[in-house]
Amino acid sequence: MNLTRHLRLTIVTLLLINCSWILTSQAQDQTSPVRGSQDNEDLSLIGPNPKMKNKLKVVFLGDSITEAGVAPKGYVTLIKEALKSRHADKEIEIVGAGISGHKVPDLQKRLERDVLAHKPNLVVIYIGINDVWHSQSGKGTAPDAFEAGLKEIIDRIHKTGSRVILCTPSMIGEKTDGSNPLDKMLEEYSEISRRVASETAVTPLDLRKRFVNELKTLNGENKASGILTSDGVHLNDAGNAFVKECLLPMVESVLLGREVTHVVMFKFKAEVSAAEINRACDAFAELPKKIPGISEFKAGTDISPENLAQGFTHCFVLKFPDLSARDAYLVHPAHQEFVQLVVPLVETPLVVDFWER
Repeated sequence: MNLTRHLRLTIVTLLLINCSWILTSQAQDQTSPVRGSQDNEDLSLIGPNPKMKNKLKVVFLGDSITEAGVAPKGYVTLIKEALKSRHADKEIEIVGAGISGHKVPDLQKRLERDVLAHKPNLVVIYIGINDVWHSQSGKGTAPDAFEAGLKEIIDRIHKTGSRVILCTPSMIGEKTDGSNPLDKMLEEYSEISRRVASETAVTPLDLRKRFVNELKTLNGENKASGILTSDGVHLNDAGNAFVKECLLPMVESVLLGREVTHVVMFKFKAEVSAAEINRACDAFAELPKKIPGISEFKAGTDISPENLAQGFTHCFVLKFPDLSARDAYLVHPAHQEFVQLVVPLVETPLVVDFWER
């Protein structure tokens, strides 16, 4: 009897130990690590995870334009298909998080559920149309609330380690002569998005400017809609294809580390002395020591025999591993200090950024 009881106790003890091990393992698997912990080895939200470097996730956050973007010919789907075709060695999951009628305050309310819960590597924010459009019925978003809301959304995303691409709102009416009723207000809110992108060091995509320039070419008849949209707001097939062309290279660069080349040329004022020019050039050459993320720096003066430089004498070429590094460089205090030094000396600056083809 004692032997039987002893065997029963032994079996029960082993079962309890096994259950405890299983529950502990499951808890470790299911618990999200605390971001920023020194002993945290899960870096999946800060670019590719070293242990699972081919698994990546992108969330597209927005309104009805993004909601429709997951349709077969929508811009989100087009980007998904292009990434799959161009990067077959990577496992890239695309999540559409657009809801019709939503504005910045709505995004703030559902950010945890629709974005952060997915633990994305990258979040693309395309918002602002309804914040402006709904003002006609008294249900828009005030400029200060729009700005504060964008900053809060970005801050919460950044705290998880994810990166952000922030798009300006595109259009409410396709006329090119400035006669769309909300053109002025839309430009005001686009400028807020530009400023927020700069201040928060996220990658900006100025869809407003891109659409305006594209329509100047395509909309010779000054139509209110039917070129890139079906109704002046919502994208048609051509509009979705255009957004895809604008966004795809930026998504690739931020998500996959596509190198960016940054070219700067100066035409100095005639009265500027050689000593002042040399001081400016030396200050520029010091930036790679002060700002992380500059992978290459080259500088020189024009020696072309073609006489086509149009007064530009000094050229600088910087390379960055991706757009995020370039964006961080632009807002870095050392770069801003250099800008303040050189602006009074330069008659005309010329800046071009490109991805190598």
